[in-house]
Amino acid sequence: MLEQKIYEFIQKHQLIENGDKVVLGVSGGPDSICMLNILNQIKKQAWIDFEMVVGHVNHGLRENAVGDEKFVKQFCEEREITYFIRKVNVKEIAQRQKRGLEETGRMVRYTFFDEILKKTMSNKIAIAHNCNDNAETILMNLFRGTGTKGLIGIETKNGKYIRPLLETKRADIEEYLRQNGIAARHDESNEDNTFTRNKIRNMVLPYLEKEFNSNMLAALQRLSDIIKEEEAYWQKEMARIYREICISESETEMILDLKKFNELEKVVQKRMIFYSIQKLFGCVKGIEKIHIDDIIKLCNNNIGNKYLTPNKHLKIVTQKKQLKIIAVTC
Repeated sequence: MLEQKIYEFIQKHQLIENGDKVVLGVSGGPDSICMLNILNQIKKQAWIDFEMVVGHVNHGLRENAVGDEKFVKQFCEEREITYFIRKVNVKEIAQRQKRGLEETGRMVRYTFFDEILKKTMSNKIAIAHNCNDNAETILMNLFRGTGTKGLIGIETKNGKYIRPLLETKRADIEEYLRQNGIAARHDESNEDNTFTRNKIRNMVLPYLEKEFNSNMLAALQRLSDIIKEEEAYWQKEMARIYREICISESETEMILDLKKFNELEKVVQKRMIFYSIQKLFGCVKGIEKIHIDDIIKLCNNNIGNKYLTPNKHLKIVTQKKQLKIIAVTC
């Protein structure tokens, strides 16, 4: 039974605990409606004592968007679930900010979910990514030339964000809805193969399953689990090494012992740079392999005072046998 399986997954990863208040991102599609219905059942049966509210964004991109909005509203009202709805013109925002539609839509959604979280004093945001989504993400990252961390795919739990359906196949979600007579909305844009993710979903994955491995989803999930274990180990190891080579740190700067840094194996140096930038900024977005390689060259050729600016927010300085990683205020 899918409800029991997802409940056990939630318990295993401590995604929802007694006393939590969770914002559910609900588009009206099969995945989010399945998540909403199952979490509502878990709540009603008192398997976990928690509260939940729903957030829905009308992106204004599709003719059926108004229908999606009405559907989510009715679904929640029938079950007496509190909901919040926002209508935005994603296309206009994307053009103004010079971003892609997909990226802009995601940014708008997560900003709205954050606002609901603060307004309702919630502590978690549930996103309905499933096993297929994870496989697609791993393949997308692989095709882009990711490092090992990109092969994790989507995180089950990332700060306040949780994904209760991450090990559930899309086919099982659709079967659950069919068996329980639950309707869901259809997003026709998922069939548009001009988008990379849709191309992987509709063309690449089916081909791999047909020609190479009928259990491709499970194989990619195993890969993800293996990398997660290894990354967890590396995180602990980086924290230990960082303590050994760190001279000082503040909110805007960290200073490492350059001699000790240069004595590290190159693979550890690369991870240490990522670890330090992540620690300083909370993310490593925009930091690519070429930046890491340049920083290592700068450190290895330690002659006089030198610096690099991989982007407008980050400055790397080698000075007086020290490696300084500095957050630049614009």
